Parts: sequence; structure tokens; C-alpha cells
Amino acid sequence: MSKAMKKTVSAWALAGASALAIATGAIAADRPAELAPLGDPPIPADNPQTPEKIELGKMLFFDPRLSGNGAMPCSACHLPDAGWDFPDKISLGYPGTVHWRNSQTIVNSAYYGNLFWAGSSKSLEAQARSAAKGAVAGNGEDDMLEARLAFVPEYRERFKDVFGTEYPRLGHAWMAIAAFERTLVQTDTPFDNYMRGDDAALDEAQKRGLELFTGKAGCSQCHNGALLTNQKYYNLGVPPYDGWETDEIAQITFRYELYAKGSTEEMYRTFKDDPGAYFRAKDKNHLGKFRVPSLRYTKYTAPYMHNGMIETLEDVVEFYNQGGGENEFAKTKSELIKPLGLNDDEKADLVAFLESLTGERIVMEEPELPEYDVLPAASN
Repeated sequence: MSKAMKKTVSAWALAGASALAIATGAIAADRPAELAPLGDPPIPADNPQTPEKIELGKMLFFDPRLSGNGAMPCSACHLPDAGWDFPDKISLGYPGTVHWRNSQTIVNSAYYGNLFWAGSSKSLEAQARSAAKGAVAGNGEDDMLEARLAFVPEYRERFKDVFGTEYPRLGHAWMAIAAFERTLVQTDTPFDNYMRGDDAALDEAQKRGLELFTGKAGCSQCHNGALLTNQKYYNLGVPPYDGWETDEIAQITFRYELYAKGSTEEMYRTFKDDPGAYFRAKDKNHLGKFRVPSLRYTKYTAPYMHNGMIETLEDVVEFYNQGGGENEFAKTKSELIKPLGLNDDEKADLVAFLESLTGERIVMEEPELPEYDVLPAASN
């Protein structure tokens, strides 16, 4: 591994470890040491939470004006009623395109050290910007988005109140959206309550599943800590997205992403699968690797994996039980992925435990959005 790659990997690990250290809550003495209940989310010093900022961020999260065509809000790909993600294999694409990866839930995203499947954004603020401006997502342009906000009197007032500027600034919009997203956390799941000492919070099947999770099934090798992820990157052998076989627009998106992210000509012409974390440092040892996602709130976020190719939690367990799958990047498939030998009862118990990592649905009504109006005339 090159010095540059070691530095990159170290930065990823440090960011993840920092977030998890802050996130960990108090743990009962007789609970698995590699797991923990979730504590309060980390709040960056340069973007403190205030009620006014959170309310502004909530409005902007649901406002389609922060997109190229004025019709693609953050909530288009992160639907509250659908787990705060998109209920299909691949996320919704900008009109005229399709996306190329599965949309991840916003719930508990405040705890990640890096955002997106390949860790391309280092904060929720950066993630909001990347999504709103991404060519197959929001496809927005800075000057256009900022001008739209300026033509909304209520936004001018709110931005001035929260950030002290005469007119809305786009960087502040991302800060407000991130502040709202940091309120979408769930720290009171049955698992959290059990880890804090409530023996009755899990039923017997879930307790057996927990024992499998930290033992025979080996899940906690990667899904550990309070967030249930070590935030590292692995190739599991997830098969390629099947839409690329029949959907011409999806094929165009795939080739575009290969080109835009810096593929070699050989890769562009021959690759049939998502190179994943390769793009972060152009290291072939990371082909096909993706960040380990949190297992929290997964009861409502099917389908699973970076391309949505696994439909249910039962299918996820069976995928691992079979020793993963096969894809184009066999050389980088993790050695941790091997057949588990679970029987039907054990698989059912493991699914029961996974469901304990989710509490009640987090839902909310969309806010009423303010209207456009003419800008006031400049005074002499």
C-alpha cells in the first residue's frame, strides 16, 4: 500500500473512531463489550445546533428549489415514510437520468465519519452540497440556487436571523440542512435499552440472535461499536446491479460516473461493476469495496447493499451464510466473508436481533414552504 493510501485509510479510520467514541452511551457490565448503546450525536464546533437553524434546515430539506430543475428536494431521495431513503434498488435520479447507487437512510447519519457508500464526503454539510449539485442527483448550480433563495422573503429573514447575512448564502444552507439531519437519530431501540441494562428489552429469540451476532455468525467483526459499523471498507462479493443489463439510461449513468470520477480508458471500456472505494485513492486494492453501513433502522430501509441487490433482512443473512457472492472484483473480496453454517432457526434468531436495532418509525409532516416574491429595490 502506498504512503498516500495509508494516509487516506488512516484518516477514514480516525474519523470513524472519533464519531463512535462520541456516540457511545453507558453500557451495562454484562453486555457484549464490542457493542454499545447509542449516545448523543457529535455536533461540530463550527456548526452548533439552534432551534432556528434546525427549523430552517427542515424547510430546506423539503424544498425542491435547491436543485437544478426546482423539483428535486433532499426528501425526493430520502422519504420519511420509506425509512428516510428511497425504496428501490437504485436511488431516484435527476429527471432524464437515473442514479447508480442505493440511497442510504438519513437516520443516524450524524454519527458517520464519512458519508456516501465510498466515503466521499467528510461531513453532513459536505454531503448536502454534493447531493444537491451531483449530476445524477440534484444537478444544481451555485448561483442559481442562491438566487432562488434570495427571492424568498421568509428565507432572507430566516438566514439573517440564523447566520447574520443580508441575503442567503448557499454554504449556510448546507449547514442548516446538516443541523436538521443531526436531529434524526434513534437512541431508544430495544437493543439500546437492553445494552443499558433492561433484560426485558429483548425477547429470547433476539438474545439468541445477539449471541450469534457476536459469536458464530461473526457479524460484530465489522458491525461493532454504538453505530454497529467499524466504518471500514470491504468487498463482499455483492453482484452487480442488474439494471445495467437492460436499462440504457442506467448504462449511460454508469459510464458517466466511471468517466467523471477518473477511470482509466481500460476501466471505462471494460468494467461491468461499480469500483466503489477505488475512486478515493485510485488504488486497485480497493476495487469493489464499500463502507460498512450501520445496521440501525434497517427494518425500514430495504432493499440492501450499495446497489440494492438484496431484498430483505432474511436475504441479507442468507447472503452472508452462503459466504457472500461473486462480482468482478474477486481479488479484493474480504477474507472475513466465508460460509457460516447457520441453520434455519439460527438465521431466524439473527433476523430477530437485527430487527431489535430499529425502534418506532421516525415520521413527520412536510413543512409549509414560503413563497417567492420580488426583491426590494435598492435604496440610495
